[in-house]
Amino acid sequence: MTSLSRPSDILTPAMLAELHRERQDSGQTLWTLLEERLGLAPAQSLAELGAAFRMRTLDLDGLRALRTDFALLPYADAVQRKCLAGWDGERLLCVTADPFDSALQTWVEARVRRAVHWCLAHPGDLGAFFTMAEEKLRAIDGSFSFGGELQVASAGGDLSLASISQDASPVVKLVNSSVFDALKLGASDMHFEVGAKGLALKYRIDGVLSQVLFVAGLEMADQVVSRLKVMSELDISERRIPQDGRFKLQVKGKQIDFRVSIMPSLFGEDVVVRILDKEALADQMVGLRLDHLGFDAPILARVRQLAREPYGMTLVTGPTGSGKTTTLYAALTEINSGQDKIVTIEDPVEYQLPGILQIPVNEKKGLSFALGLRSILRHDPDKILVGEIRDPETARIAIQSALTGHQVFTSVHANNVFDVLGRFLHMGVDIYSFVSALNGVLAQRLMRMVCLACSAPYEPSRQELEECGLAGKLEAGATLARGRGCAHCRGTGYKGRKAIGEFLRMNDELRELIIARAPIRAIKEVALKGGTRFLRDAALDAARAGMTTLEEVNRVTFSE
Repeated sequence: MTSLSRPSDILTPAMLAELHRERQDSGQTLWTLLEERLGLAPAQSLAELGAAFRMRTLDLDGLRALRTDFALLPYADAVQRKCLAGWDGERLLCVTADPFDSALQTWVEARVRRAVHWCLAHPGDLGAFFTMAEEKLRAIDGSFSFGGELQVASAGGDLSLASISQDASPVVKLVNSSVFDALKLGASDMHFEVGAKGLALKYRIDGVLSQVLFVAGLEMADQVVSRLKVMSELDISERRIPQDGRFKLQVKGKQIDFRVSIMPSLFGEDVVVRILDKEALADQMVGLRLDHLGFDAPILARVRQLAREPYGMTLVTGPTGSGKTTTLYAALTEINSGQDKIVTIEDPVEYQLPGILQIPVNEKKGLSFALGLRSILRHDPDKILVGEIRDPETARIAIQSALTGHQVFTSVHANNVFDVLGRFLHMGVDIYSFVSALNGVLAQRLMRMVCLACSAPYEPSRQELEECGLAGKLEAGATLARGRGCAHCRGTGYKGRKAIGEFLRMNDELRELIIARAPIRAIKEVALKGGTRFLRDAALDAARAGMTTLEEVNRVTFSE
């Protein structure tokens, strides 16, 4: 955590003076010289430098233990000058990464006007701490430095986020600052939740919701909702029924779409804003392949085989945000040789792919999935993507398309590959036609991965192993991994996500069981013999390999 100075074994006063001159001449940092020229590890550099200057040293855990005081030394100044003020009990500590910077010490002491105890931290740890602290700060804070231009395209004209701090309206400032922060953190959704005492703002990052702000008072909450309605060109006087809208904005010349869903609640209205950075998604789609999604080799091989079938139906299932559309597009990208007519119908068209005809659903104008699919069949397609099967009519047309020589890719909401069968049967489709058309089903989830930069071995307790179904399945002394939190993962311990899958390949034996309405247990037994592996097992394999944690396994899969 922290350490007190002791005589340095390496850095004599003469050597310190030489290093100081060399860094001024070369432009390299003091830490670079220590770690490259003297071959010291970061922790050893910190210990030796602290000892040489007789300064207390703090690592990342020590920085976290401080009661940081950004009111005393604002965040923007702290980041710019690479120093930090915080309390250790009754003592005020100021942390720096440059013990030679006497001007910084003079500036801080003149600003805080009280006794300061100086400490030393590695610049990497200090940067990681600032990154983690940034998550708890908002662009609306007067101490926050924006560093970017944002123009919101709305009925009221363009707004510049660089001037938000001077805006007279706190509501406009709050909404636009929240949008800016969500973009910066890579959030997929923003939730404005109105409760009895005020407004809670939450971001969904890597599939997980986290609260970043609470604003007391229902009056401010109502004004924020009204502001979002104005931006989305919705009826601000209507509060009794749900409303859906959208708005666009530009960040550094790049246009970003926002879909807005407003729902009446007990205390007012809740708003969810989905962020759709179509240009970034289109860039990701270039050269996208199934092996970029993280599936393990057996699942990958089976999905690719399924995608190359000349006709029949391929189903992908999973909850909202599980990557179904990305998987379907990756499959289309791989098989798009230019020799087939590929047509998609979606709500909305999230990714723009070259060489593929993409049709957006427009319910207000009468273009539904069912009507669009009927029209597509008259357009001489070879392969068809139906974004989602929501109703019996669309299901029947998709099945008929697969039976008449077309290859149909589609998705449906279900928990696993076996629930998909029941979902279609409840839609009232002809069971014989359904199983004849169906080639296979892929159920998938997106699972957060342990940050490689701060991953550390971890030995779980017996209780944790029993809860996850791993008791008795790990060798003695085997360890898993979890992230400690660093600058790369913004202190969460997770960085990026990978797809895990459960695959069911249809065969004659399975078709006979389904037509005979056999118990689901009998269908599962036959599927397991055919090579199906459950989602839970795929998640546990990832945990054994050190790619994810047991907590994440429990979050995304169900223990049967």
